[in-house]
Amino acid sequence: MKRNRVVITGLGAITVLGPTAHLFWENLLQGKSGIRRITQFDASNMPCQIAGEIPEFDPGEYMDRKEARRISRAAQIALAASIYAVADAGLPNSMPEPERAGVVYGTAIGGYERFDEGIATLRLHGVDRVNPFVIPSGIPNLPAFMISRQFRCFGPSCTITTACATGTQAVGEAAEYIRRGVADIVVAGGVEALIRDYAIGGFSAMRALPVNYNDNPQAASRPFDAKREGFVFSEGAGTLILEDLEHAQKRGARIYAEVAGHATSADGYHVAAPDPEAAGPKRAMRWALEDAGLQPKDVDYINAHGSSTPLNDIAETKAIKDIFGEHAYELAINSTKSMIGHAMGASGALEAMVCALSIYHGMLHPTINYEYPDPECDLDYVPNQARQANVNVSLSNSFGLGGQNACLVLKKFT
Repeated sequence: MKRNRVVITGLGAITVLGPTAHLFWENLLQGKSGIRRITQFDASNMPCQIAGEIPEFDPGEYMDRKEARRISRAAQIALAASIYAVADAGLPNSMPEPERAGVVYGTAIGGYERFDEGIATLRLHGVDRVNPFVIPSGIPNLPAFMISRQFRCFGPSCTITTACATGTQAVGEAAEYIRRGVADIVVAGGVEALIRDYAIGGFSAMRALPVNYNDNPQAASRPFDAKREGFVFSEGAGTLILEDLEHAQKRGARIYAEVAGHATSADGYHVAAPDPEAAGPKRAMRWALEDAGLQPKDVDYINAHGSSTPLNDIAETKAIKDIFGEHAYELAINSTKSMIGHAMGASGALEAMVCALSIYHGMLHPTINYEYPDPECDLDYVPNQARQANVNVSLSNSFGLGGQNACLVLKKFT
């Protein structure tokens, strides 16, 4: 069965390193970290007092201020990132064929802070004081709604919620709509914005966050480094415009890269700990390559899940070695999370964006804070300095809580 080809024609991002995809990219190449001490609440009693916070985000720059007050922060930054992506793709603010435009957007946790506020009001003041917008303002599919309404995307719509695999799976599922011919354009991506005491407290209770870098936040996220302690919780949004190749060519669109393949898998092992044999991640990588019609030797570069946790980095390294064999030692591998932390549902979308930009510009950003080699993590992680590279095929990994894995394969458009 013939499948339509899928290309990436627009990128938009709201991140700890800047409010556009291209500023995000420039700062990544320079090895800048966006990790800071938490300002969104008083974290002085927390073992981990750092996070990746978006600096000076003003939702009023992107939407009516009254409406901004009625929706979650996640929906605000998802819409902002999508406004940039649509403009970057050279598309009008209103899709010319609304029923041929879709949305696949994801979030791991969504706008839970709005529910939290509603619960507090109910318990303190009673039901008569509860904001009638409290439920719709926090639902996980609110970002998809905001995007579909803003750009008149009346075709297929879907919200993905698969923890840390969300953003990668959203891009893959969006590609499927185009492959099947039910959409010509899909706005795809992921978002997270929940730097709250219960989120930091919950992950601290799991011993998943670093605790010895509160006075040196930018050194805290150190994937594959022997002194890594845990991931740094972060926020952000990444939006990619996926388009049918013929549709993109007819309108003379710029093409960053082609979506060649994708896959998802389950560990079925533990809700939080990775399978030490990395069986689930290996399935996702193997199936994504099969979907792309490529061999392991065809891959030049991997954007790793690279979360900076002791067990995950070892498991991912093992998975790469098992899938790629000796070729694993020829691969360039980096972790975007070394600079932006772990933005949960947004991470995979932002990392897919990095893969597209790496292909388009022929550059790889560094994995920063790689100072102490771990003998169990002995591959080429592009340590500390960006490098030029001719990237024809890239692979992006995302492995999440609940043992949910997603893998995306992008290739240079020819």
